[in-house]
Amino acid sequence: MNVVIINGPNLNLLGQREVDVYGQYTLQDINNAATQFAKQLNINVTVFQSNHEGEIITRIQKAGQDGHSIIINPGAYTHTSIAIRDALASVRVAKIEVHLSNVHKREEFRHRSLTAAVCDGQILGFGPQGYILALYQLSLRAH
Repeated sequence: MNVVIINGPNLNLLGQREVDVYGQYTLQDINNAATQFAKQLNINVTVFQSNHEGEIITRIQKAGQDGHSIIINPGAYTHTSIAIRDALASVRVAKIEVHLSNVHKREEFRHRSLTAAVCDGQILGFGPQGYILALYQLSLRAH
């Protein structure tokens, strides 16, 4: 099984920005933990991060063409990008949306996800562990 973990804008600044919301973990810490856990599940993981909407769309499309499942944290694009939503809707692979914080405890504009409805599930509020939970769920679907 192959999984692409796609992280959107500003997630490259984890560990530096809004530590009270996102915690001390860096994106590299999260990627390392996810990759190590995936090995235990016999899952090959590719990680990707971009601050650019078009690059994220291209990566979603490539995952779909390659038949790779997707774990996506679209960051702020969750609430604004119809284009990323449409890209996710266009690929016929398993897709799980992950958010580090519980967006429903935050600003009102974060309560609405344009992308969740075209994903198979959504995990939020568990910090970096959300990526682990998403990998576990995808492993269950493979069996």
